Amino acid sequence: MLVSRMHHFAFQRAGVSAFLAIPGLAILSMACAGVPLQAQAANPSSTANPYFGSITAHPATDETVKLSLDDAVRRGFATNLGLKEAENGEKSIKGQKNEALQEFLPTITVSGDTGFYQHNLAALGFGPGVIGKFLAFFPGGQIPAGLSYITKDDMTEGQIHFDEMLFSGPVIAGWKAAGAAEKAAYFSKMQARGEVVQQVATAYLHAIAASSEVDNAKALEQADQVLLSQAHAEHEAGTASNLDELRARVQLQAQQQALISAQNSLEKDLILLKREIGIDPGQKIALTDPAPYSELASQTPEELRAVAYQNRQDYQTLRNQLTEYKAVHAAYRSQRLPTLSFSGNYGVTQVSGSGSHGTFVAQGTLQVPIFREAKLRGDVEAAQAQLNAVNAQLEDLRGRIDQQVRSALLDVDATAKLVEVARSNVELASRALSDETDRVAAGVDDNLPLVTAQATLASAESSLVESLYQYNVSKLALARSAGVLEQQYRVYLGR
Repeated sequence: MLVSRMHHFAFQRAGVSAFLAIPGLAILSMACAGVPLQAQAANPSSTANPYFGSITAHPATDETVKLSLDDAVRRGFATNLGLKEAENGEKSIKGQKNEALQEFLPTITVSGDTGFYQHNLAALGFGPGVIGKFLAFFPGGQIPAGLSYITKDDMTEGQIHFDEMLFSGPVIAGWKAAGAAEKAAYFSKMQARGEVVQQVATAYLHAIAASSEVDNAKALEQADQVLLSQAHAEHEAGTASNLDELRARVQLQAQQQALISAQNSLEKDLILLKREIGIDPGQKIALTDPAPYSELASQTPEELRAVAYQNRQDYQTLRNQLTEYKAVHAAYRSQRLPTLSFSGNYGVTQVSGSGSHGTFVAQGTLQVPIFREAKLRGDVEAAQAQLNAVNAQLEDLRGRIDQQVRSALLDVDATAKLVEVARSNVELASRALSDETDRVAAGVDDNLPLVTAQATLASAESSLVESLYQYNVSKLALARSAGVLEQQYRVYLGR
């Protein structure tokens, strides 16, 4: 599951405590990433897994929407809830990186104010005693008559302020961490796209399998209807017993039940597919792609593992997260370095109509940490622990990739053999049914062996449908374990 978290660390800047938020998107891959999905859950929920949800793009219409696998994947990219969350997460990280960029850029602000002021000179320390010391400066050596200790003035001023950090080790390291976090967010989004392909393609293939079950059930129902008509005619002619007719009728009704169940499963699978790709559940759709089947080119675990190390998004995410934690660790260590900043302002002030004059300040600040050893060591040790944890996760992921690739190859090989066996069973069951039909027509057997042969064929065809589905899903899982699902799902499915 995709989990995003923020790493915040505090730094001293120009004597003021400031927080620099370093965005780091931690990707905790789904435990089933690269592992074959055996079947859809009965009632998947977007609450537990956002990839089962979507944004409905358009209301339902009376038209039937024709939907290929490629169309379904494109719609999934446009509307899938899990992918939207990953894309929004990437945008959030980019926004926070821009915030970190501001630490490097000068900050320029303009301010202005005007006001009317009244001052009490005596309260400010300019009482009669103080003014008396300056009598020599007044004409006649006396305080002017009417001198008030309450003065009034109005003042208008405007200023432009400039602030810039010239050097700060934590800011530099924080910028590197922000860059690594942005890359991690990108690979998180790409991993989400792969998840969408797997979820949508699996749902599409499951619906195809359900549609094949419906077709098989309809064909068997028609065959059972013919068998019942023949048994009824023979019973009426006195050449067959009533038991044969009853047996044929039971077989037909059982097949009708199977057809109803298959049709219900198909409708629910279509609703699930529409839910994942943003189509209104009430919209009618028609799947245009048949069940794909093709043999996969032989690949060794070593070849696939090398491809996975280059293309697995979760692996690349963790590598960038490792870079991020290294930068965070460096940021904490660099708190021992001095910081240098510059600030200044220039303004114009006018008081009580006496004319205007300019004011300015230009100030450089050098801040050198003297003793904060306990805090600095604690920060560095905590960052080192996080770095060690990510290193361990990366090493574990390398081993897990090897395991997933090998397991996926075994699943592909096993399901391919199951398809071969299932096809052979269908051929044998078809021949057995044909032979038994001839024996019944010749009057050698009653219809009990014929009903049994039909049930055997139905089971063989259902097994073939399931085997084809499992084979295609295992190939999707193999492509996912190699990290090339989005780019090569058509190749792996033989389309």
